[in-house]
Parts: sequence; structure tokens; C-alpha cells
Amino acid sequence: MKRIFGFSLALAALAAVVIAATAPAVGGIKIGDKAPDFKLKGVDGKTYSLADIKDANGKTPKGYIVTFTCNTCPFAVLYEDRIIALHKKTSIMGYPVVAIQPNDPALKPGDDFAAMQQRSKEKNFPFLYLFDDGQKVFPQYGASRTPEFYVLDKNMVLRYTGALDDNAEDPAAVKVNYIEMAIKYMENNQAPDPAITKAIGCSIKVKKS
Repeated sequence: MKRIFGFSLALAALAAVVIAATAPAVGGIKIGDKAPDFKLKGVDGKTYSLADIKDANGKTPKGYIVTFTCNTCPFAVLYEDRIIALHKKTSIMGYPVVAIQPNDPALKPGDDFAAMQQRSKEKNFPFLYLFDDGQKVFPQYGASRTPEFYVLDKNMVLRYTGALDDNAEDPAAVKVNYIEMAIKYMENNQAPDPAITKAIGCSIKVKKS
């Protein structure tokens, strides 16, 4: 119990630092923009683009949930089970999760490709886990944190971006799942509301040029 309480306090302190220290992303896509495709290596050794991805029914998706996440950020770790549950639910509906690890392994060795493979195996990730080697993709999206989410429609147009839900620290206290709500709007041919929320997480670790 003391360990859990201590971990919660550490997360609270980290949250304050993360929110204060993480600058808004420069550039990136805005709501209504077409998201850039990519070719990234997955933990299975294969290379994937959005065009290669199928939903749980083996069909062309009705949309995509792209998340920039990693192994080492405490918030990303807290969200792992929620991302797994999200994929299992929404992939059947036609909206698979695609996870991309954007951190530079030289700065975060726990996020290197071998560690990604190990973590995916340990957690039995049902979604694609891809490596943004060279850190070329996350700036195109405008991501600045892990985890950060982008919901795209079938034409790869950005419809929602931000957090998965309204409680980063306690899944039992979640009242609103923003991504599921966005998909409900999209299924009814409506614009998600809200279309933008604040992603809470660790800053993406970028290699200095």
C-alpha cells in the first residue's frame, strides 16, 4: 500500500514537471489536415505504412488511432493496459491502434528496438508497435508527449488529437474516454467534440543535432 501511495505521489510530482516543462509542438497537423503516411519497422521486423494496416476483421480500416508512446515514461506505462483494451474494442469497429515509439534510444536506452520487442512480448500487445527510427515521423504529426493520440478517418484526415481519456493517473476514475467518444461522432458522420484535448505525459526525448 505504501509503495502504491509513493508511486502516486511520484507521478503527481512528475505530472507537474511534465506539464510545466513540455513546450507545445511546433508545426504538425491540425484538425482537418491529412496525416502523413510513413514506413516504419515494427517489433516483428516487418515494415508498415498506414496503407498496410487492416482492422480486426481483416478489412481496410474506417480509421486509425495513432499513438506516440514508449516503454519508459511512467504515464505511457500507466496507459498500456488501456491502449490494449482500446485496440481490442475499436479494432473490431474498424479503428485499429498503431503505436509508434518516438524517443531517441541514445537518450533513453530502455526505448531501443530490442526493449520494444521485449515489452511488446511481455504485454502481448495486440496492436502494431513501430519504431520512429531517426525521429522523422513524430514532428510531422506535431507530437510532443508520450502518450499522445491522433484519431484519423479512412482518408487519413485528422479528426481528434490529445489524450485517451480524462484521468491519466487512475483508470478507475475515468469519466470520459475521448477517443471512444470521437469515434461515436465519426460513426454518425459528425465532427468530434471535443476535437482537441491536452495530452498528459513525458516529453519526447529528441536527439540534439
